[in-house]
Amino acid sequence: MNLAIRDIHHKQSRFLLTALGIGLLLMIVMGMAGIYQGLSEDALSFLECAKADLWIVQKDTRGPFAENSKIPWSLEDRAYALTGVAYARAFVSHTIQREYRGKQMRIVVQGLAWPRDDGSALPLISGRALGQAHYEMIADKSLDLVLGERIPLGKNVYTVVGITTGMVGQSGDGIAFFTISDSLSIQFDIPAESVRLEREARRSRLERQDTGKTQPSLLAKAYGPVSQIPALGTQYVSAIMINVAQGEAPERVAAVIAGWSDVSVYSNEGERELLLMGIERNRKQIGMFSVLLAIISSIIMALILYTLTLDKVHDIAMLKLMGAQNSMIIGLILQQALILGALGYGLAYLFGLWIFPHFPRRVVITNANLIHLAFIVLFISFASSLLGIWKAMRIQPNEILS
Repeated sequence: MNLAIRDIHHKQSRFLLTALGIGLLLMIVMGMAGIYQGLSEDALSFLECAKADLWIVQKDTRGPFAENSKIPWSLEDRAYALTGVAYARAFVSHTIQREYRGKQMRIVVQGLAWPRDDGSALPLISGRALGQAHYEMIADKSLDLVLGERIPLGKNVYTVVGITTGMVGQSGDGIAFFTISDSLSIQFDIPAESVRLEREARRSRLERQDTGKTQPSLLAKAYGPVSQIPALGTQYVSAIMINVAQGEAPERVAAVIAGWSDVSVYSNEGERELLLMGIERNRKQIGMFSVLLAIISSIIMALILYTLTLDKVHDIAMLKLMGAQNSMIIGLILQQALILGALGYGLAYLFGLWIFPHFPRRVVITNANLIHLAFIVLFISFASSLLGIWKAMRIQPNEILS
């Protein structure tokens, strides 16, 4: 006779409802771990795709991901001139929010150093890489854009020529890839009237100076685009990515760049650590919620097992009267706890497969997460059975007469 199986059979509804509740709680614990894993993978998605050995950023900053960074675009040429550098390209990234199709859409605008970097290294699922210097874009599928769609951004219209996947920013917004010149045009787009007023003010300031009086030709340039004025024409980017030549040590190149007084340099691993530090508080918060949910699951299971033990006091008293050993009774209660935990774990996994794909942020469940949760459930099952075992050990054989 298996008292645990018989008791489950006689109280199926209570047991299944308990398993359902435990399963939902364990699903949330599983989801918490998956959310953090998703946050980590989202934050590192472009870093892994870029495969840069070194990152040059603004002096004394931890950019371009952990904080804002601004360095001259011309620094790319200085980096290229270094011995041991095989490839240097500028990096631009900023977030915009626009109303499109009657709803708000947030886009992480990322610049590619076209034509050396046309986006062909991205995980494209349809379409192609950038084919020209202007007015084309590659969009992540989370932006819900389709090939050939034309998106007005700033004063220009950009055509979606490629769709990629898994390319999202730290906040979960989809990334759109443009050439660097286009991404800068989007970032620094200002209304036409503001441009006109700025040019008028620029010309007025120059007219009041000796330079403007002695060189009238400068007045015409002052009223033109900033890019035509050499002293003002420098454009800024977020960072410069460097790939060292084969056989060259990145540490040697980094040591040379570290001697420059206007920039800081980080290895790819250093940037990875900075990115993960940015979500460290999220990890701690998610971990605390997971611990609380595990404790709540243990309490619920303990109370249910204690109640089930109370329901079979006469059965346990009969077993003791018949000479059953305590180890047998303990085994029956522990078996019931393990069955309840296993059912809850299975339901949590099935519910997760069904629900997690509909979450607004990516939930990544790895085999390591599942194994860790299995050990947690095993511990919860053992711990929650202690209250029922304690009650069973206090039952006397003569209680069968009560």
